[in-house]
Amino acid sequence: MRLFTGLELEAEALENIRRFLERLRRTAPIQWTPAGNLHITTKFIGQWPRERLPDLQTALAGLPRRLPIAVSIRGVQFFPDNRKPRVFCCSVEAPGLKELAADTDNAIAGLGIPRETRTFSPHLTLARIRERVDLGEMSRALMASSVDFGQFEARRFFLYESQLRPGGSVYTKLAELALT
Repeated sequence: MRLFTGLELEAEALENIRRFLERLRRTAPIQWTPAGNLHITTKFIGQWPRERLPDLQTALAGLPRRLPIAVSIRGVQFFPDNRKPRVFCCSVEAPGLKELAADTDNAIAGLGIPRETRTFSPHLTLARIRERVDLGEMSRALMASSVDFGQFEARRFFLYESQLRPGGSVYTKLAELALT
C-alpha cells in the first residue's frame, strides 16, 4: 500500500479551486490534478504492508489533541521557480499545520517510517509540469484571476491510500483522525 496523511478541503474552498482550474486548464498542456484528488499532504509515508495497517492507525490516533487548524488557501506559485517550474500550486497558510506534520513524523518514526529531511512547506498541488512548455497564456490568465480560494477550520485529518493508475492516482480514505 502506498500511503500518506493529509487534510481534506472543505466544500466551498474546493469548489472555488475547481472553478479556477476549469478556466485555467485550457491555457497549458500540463498534468492537472483532478479536483477530487486535491488535498494538503502532511506526511508522505510511502509503501506500507497491509498487515501492519492497524499499527499505523494506532500510532496516528495517538497524536496529541490540538485546537482546530485555521486553513487559508490563497495565492498561486510555480515551484521551484518561474523559470524551471515542476509544480503549480496554491499557497496554504495554516498556523499549527507544521506542528501536526512534525507530530505525525514523530509518532510513526517508531514504526520504521523514515523522518522527513526537508522543511515542511504546506501547499496544494494543482498541476505537475513534466516537460518544458509555453506557460505564457497561463501566466496571462493568472494575472486576471482571483487567487483567494477561501478559509476553513480543519478539525480532522485522514490517512489515505494512493493507487497509481494509468489515468492518474486514485486516493482512498482509510482512516479519519480527529484533531480535537
